Amino acid sequence: MIVYGHRGAKGEAPENTMPGFIHAHRHGIRHFELDLVLSKDGIPVLVHDLTVDRTTGQKGSVGKYTAAELAEMDARRNTSSWSRKTGIPSLENLLDQFDDIEHLQLEVKKDARHRLNILCNRLTEIIQRRDLYQTAAITSSDPWFLREIRRRDKNIRIGLVAERKFPKPLNLATRLGCEYFCVNWKILTKGMVETAHRRNMHVSTWTVNRIHDMLLLEEMGVDSIITDYPTSTRMFFDNRAKAVLNLPIRETSPEPA
Repeated sequence: MIVYGHRGAKGEAPENTMPGFIHAHRHGIRHFELDLVLSKDGIPVLVHDLTVDRTTGQKGSVGKYTAAELAEMDARRNTSSWSRKTGIPSLENLLDQFDDIEHLQLEVKKDARHRLNILCNRLTEIIQRRDLYQTAAITSSDPWFLREIRRRDKNIRIGLVAERKFPKPLNLATRLGCEYFCVNWKILTKGMVETAHRRNMHVSTWTVNRIHDMLLLEEMGVDSIITDYPTSTRMFFDNRAKAVLNLPIRETSPEPA
């Protein structure tokens, strides 16, 4: 089962910041989920909310600030502690930092249509220019946005982010032609996993922070989990795998003559 770092490593470092991704990367994480919003100057930047209020000391919508201004902010507010100031990076900052990322889930939040239209163009261009067809999937809870991505380039992988059981999100993901089904783990059933797999979808669950829940989801057959604690989660599964490999072979007693 693949482990994705949620917003980089949200429980271990400031969310959606370069220190968080670098921290997780140093501990072997190569799969990440992150959030994208459009800056004032039309650049996709890594931030979860449509405003900067929660994670910085500033106020107002992300769209009021340029990417350079966002990079100068201190994005450590109301998130994991970190010793040094760190700003809001752009998607291209992140892509330039690493050359061995195995996969990214790029989540786009609902926003004004005209802004989403521009963001759609920017993401399509970045994926095409950097040839990220196998390395990235664009995910969203906004069906309109996913349709627009698919309309621009049918080879870009898309995923529906589903939080509720109704209306049936798996049927919507199927109609959209999604390759990824990104679902709140609390609403997931084994039947949903099996149906998604029959429809050739990767099932990714969020946000899973307890080992007990991870093991239950593993039994259900999910393909990946998104967690705030990717490095400790990776450590648990690596240690489990080593323990299985190192189990002593039990010798059977010879049968009596």
